[in-house]
This record gives sequence, C-alpha cells and structure tokens, in this order.
Amino acid sequence: MSMNAVGRPTAPANENNAATGDEEFVSFSGHRGLRLKEPLIFELGREGETGVDLEGPGAFDDRLGGLAREAEADLPGLAEPEVVRHFTRLSRLNYGIDMGLFPLGSCTMKHNPRLNEKMARLPGFADIHPMQPVSTVQGALALMDDLAHWLKTLTGMPSVALSPKAGAHGELCGMMAIRAALEARGDARSVVLCPESAHGTNPATAAFCGYKVKPIPAKANGRVDVGALTAALDDTVAAVMLTNPNTCGLFESDIREIADAIHAAGAFFYCDGANFNAIVGKVRPGDLGVDAMHINLHKTFSTPHGGGGPGSGPVVFSDALKDFVPLPYVSQGADGFALKEWPQGDDDASFGRLVAFQGQMGMFVRALTYMLSHGADGLRQAAEDAVLNANYIMAELDGHMTPSFEGPCMHEALFDDRFLKGTGVSTLDFAKAMIDEGYHPMTMYFPLVVHGAMLVEPTETESKAGLDQFIGALKGLADAAKAGETDRFSGAPYHAPMGRLDETRAARQPVLRYRRPD
Repeated sequence: MSMNAVGRPTAPANENNAATGDEEFVSFSGHRGLRLKEPLIFELGREGETGVDLEGPGAFDDRLGGLAREAEADLPGLAEPEVVRHFTRLSRLNYGIDMGLFPLGSCTMKHNPRLNEKMARLPGFADIHPMQPVSTVQGALALMDDLAHWLKTLTGMPSVALSPKAGAHGELCGMMAIRAALEARGDARSVVLCPESAHGTNPATAAFCGYKVKPIPAKANGRVDVGALTAALDDTVAAVMLTNPNTCGLFESDIREIADAIHAAGAFFYCDGANFNAIVGKVRPGDLGVDAMHINLHKTFSTPHGGGGPGSGPVVFSDALKDFVPLPYVSQGADGFALKEWPQGDDDASFGRLVAFQGQMGMFVRALTYMLSHGADGLRQAAEDAVLNANYIMAELDGHMTPSFEGPCMHEALFDDRFLKGTGVSTLDFAKAMIDEGYHPMTMYFPLVVHGAMLVEPTETESKAGLDQFIGALKGLADAAKAGETDRFSGAPYHAPMGRLDETRAARQPVLRYRRPD
C-alpha cells in the first residue's frame, strides 16, 4: 500500500467505503464516519409535514392576470431541524479557500480577509439604498472617490468607471467607450484583433459590440506574434484586445512595441486586466500604452467571487477615452460629493449609462479596505509573492510534470500533458485524482493553445508549507501515473461524496426538475 508524506495510506478504497487497516466494510447507514450521506431534499421530504405554521390568506384581489398556480408548489415537507441538518451537511461537502489551497488558475481564488467583511457590514455601507438623496450618502461617495483614486494611481490612468458589475461587463464598458470615440471622429472601423492568448470573453465582447473578430496567433514562447499582429493592423481595425499577463501566465515582453503599432494604425489598445494581480504596484498599464483596462476586484483586491456574484469590474481609461466614460460617476465640489448622472451640454461625450445605479457598493468597501490595510508597499509585495509562489511550484514540479514554456512565469504556472504520454492517464483523470488528495483541481484544458493544459495559480496568500504539501501531492500523482498505477486514476475520485460522473451526458441531458418516483 502506498503512503503519503505523513505516512498515511493513499491506496484507493472502493466506491462506497474508506479503508480501515486491511479491511473494508459497508456501513449500515451509508455514512462514512462523520461524513454523512445526504440525499436530495425532495427525497428527504414527506407529504403533510412542514417546519412552519402559516395562516391561510385572507380576502384579496387576484392581480396575477391568469398566471396563478393551478396546483400545490410540491415543496419538500420537513421539520425545521431536518432542514438545518440538510444544508449544514451540504455545506460540509463544499470545498473553498477556507478549507485548503485553491489552485484554480485564471480566477484568483484567494483569501478574503475578515476585516473586509467587517467593514462592509458597517452601518452606512451595508444598509444604504441607491435612491437615497445624495446628501445622505456622502460617506459612501467619499469611499467611491477614494477607491477611484487608488485605481487610477495604481494603473497610471486618468479616469475610471466604477459601475461595471464584472470583468466581462467591464470589457463591454471599455469597448463601448472605444466605439463612442471612433464614432465621435467619424471613423467607421469594423474589426477587433484578439490574440489567441487572450481571455475567451474578449472575442465574445467584441462580437457583441458588432465588430468582426480576427484571431492573432501566439509564438512558440506563448506570447503574441508581433509580426502577425502588425501585419493585421489597417484602417479597419478599431481595437486590439490583449490580456497581459496573458492566459499562459506570461508577461507580454513586446507590449510597448504592440501599443505603439496599435496607435500608429489609429486603433485603440484594450487590455484585459484580469491578471493585474501579478503586476499591481510593479507596473502601471498606463505606462504601457493601454487605452482601457478592466480590473476584477475579486482577482486583485480580494473581494469574494464565485457562486454567481456579486462581481465588480471597474474600468480605467486613458486620456484618449476619458471623455467617453459611462455615467454615473462621482464628482467633488464646494458642496461635497455628487453623482453626475446625466449628460450635460453638447460637448458631453459619455456613451451614457451602463447600469441602473452606481455599481456594487459592498465590493467597493471590501476592495478599498484591502488596499488601505496593505498600503502601496503591501500591494506590491502581494504581486511579488504571487509570482514567487507560482515560480516555486513550477520549479519544484519540473521533472515530474512538464511546464509548457521555458523560463519564469508570472502568477500562474502552466503545465501540459506531455508527462502523461503513454501512461493511459488523461488530464481529466489527473484532475479527478487530485480530489482524492483533498485538492480542487486547477484550471484544466485552458488556455486552448496548450494541449492538455493544467493552469496552477496559487496566489500570494499561500504559505511555503501549504505549497510544499500541494507539490508533494502532485509529485506523487505524476510519479504514480508514470509507474502504471492507472487504477488510481481511471475511477477517481474514490473518496469524494460522488464518484466519477458522466459529465458529457449531464451537460447534454440535464435533469433540472425533480420528479417523484411512481
């Protein structure tokens, strides 16, 4: 039986049980110790039971326009303790950053300091309403103004729009400002260039804005082919949407040359700032010739993310685009802070409103708290530590796994599946086996320019001890694959609440409604 670094057995158990010594057994309950088996809440429910007592409705006028329910809602019937136990048990099955290292690249799943949460729950931030009179929310507007100042300072850009609700929404904001700037000068350009190493939302955003998308290939070193890009630049190109650092975890070393070529062609340079975490405090995008860049607050400044939101993706703008930013934005005058919400005068070039209100206030509070608690030097160190951690992982795993490109990386270490060649183990098998080791898999099969990609992003918040444990698990799995231990991988995960699922069928034939068995 193989053993892990602390002497515990790591041989897979069967589908329903964990090994105890040399024997395996099936529990009568289906539970495994304190890891309890949990069915669907509908399967737990019983007819005629409820955890609450509600009086029937009194007389009322039906204003549903014929859309009233024709039958009972068929909600599961459970007592209150059963409901609490069900969701508590489910919560124990979740994996999150508070459970362990979360290596999911391209998403920066990082520690969210509790200080941020405490500040976001302060009265005056947590309980304000977007339609309050401006005179009653001066503190909130002052915070937004401070956040805008930090974002402009860190990026070297003169203007910022706080209202976009996510990174892709920020891309839309930036491209709409670029389109407005082109329209203002009477320049009907129709093409956007997107390098293959850019985020996948970039071409989708350009297409959504009505542009034709042309891909630009990457060189063998994982960076943009500058020759191909410059050859594609002409008077039809509206913008180039480039991610830097790119999705291969590499800094685009020719970025100034690229920016100069874009501007010489009369186009605009949109930079996807999703990976700003790697360079914040070290490099100002404005100094690189960027015209517009969104910043994912959850990726760089620790605000929570996942589960559908809430997100926040402010966009910074260069001098060439600052007149076209969306409304509303905060202004300061003799009477305090105000929101500019409507175009004023014939010379107001704003492309208008992007959202109904002012943005995601809770995320603003959390991000500014993170900035103020770290300071300029702390933010710079966070970027340095993120890059250090990724390079440490890449260096330690070199020889066991195969780094996709030579040389150092930025905040993400990218591996491909060459080390699995001839083993009978796929990238997906490797990912599933990581679950048995207690880790959420890294980003798999992305970026698409690398075959069998495994993109590891440890972030700056992981200690060396935590990284060493993670590295040890990956080394063990890589060596086991090469040693022909395919059984460890083919049915993985063995120790998860659910085993290997038919993910293709689940995606193509999803069951979205529970139907009681006959």
